[in-house]
Amino acid sequence: MTAPETPRGIAAIRERLGYQPVLLAVAALLAGAALTWAHGATKAPIAAAEASDLRTTLAQVMPEGFADNDLLADVVEVDGARGPVRVHVARRAGAPVGAVFRMAERGYAGEVALLMAVDADGRVLGVRVLKHAETPGLGDKIDRAKSAWIDGFTGKSLAEPTPAQWAVKKDGGVFDAFAGATITPRAVVKAVRAGLEFFSAQRAEILGGRS
Repeated sequence: MTAPETPRGIAAIRERLGYQPVLLAVAALLAGAALTWAHGATKAPIAAAEASDLRTTLAQVMPEGFADNDLLADVVEVDGARGPVRVHVARRAGAPVGAVFRMAERGYAGEVALLMAVDADGRVLGVRVLKHAETPGLGDKIDRAKSAWIDGFTGKSLAEPTPAQWAVKKDGGVFDAFAGATITPRAVVKAVRAGLEFFSAQRAEILGGRS
């Protein structure tokens, strides 16, 4: 038969139990501090890597020598159909000569995000897909590393081809589709056309009133 707890024993138990919330609070504070430190320690390298990737893609959509300014730093925010759009303004000798911006459209398996560059007259200088989740071997041909299909937009504008021809050939347009994967190229065509329409509507604001 177990002997009953003495008042001193009960007091000791209560004292030990009283420490537990304190210990838990201290542990929580330490864990929070560790997470904050880890976030701060990785934030700068992640931002640097993202900036490096963006600089590389900017160079891919913009012809060499087209602009002489720092595209990463020369940014304006302009209202678009789906919210604010960050636009990198291309300049040569201080004068605006084009713009680079991000567009996106729903593809077969998710959002297809792309970066496109246009000159001051609204002609496409280059397009690159930034992100997609399209089917390997089919829809992923929109990626420049997989095929040269994306280069077909270079030189195009809202005037050439005509608005009715801004579609894949299956829909009566001029752009090729992929066998077994029409939805993906259709989404890219739609996104590029939307980008040209955005630039046309906001050209004066983007280029600072240039005629």
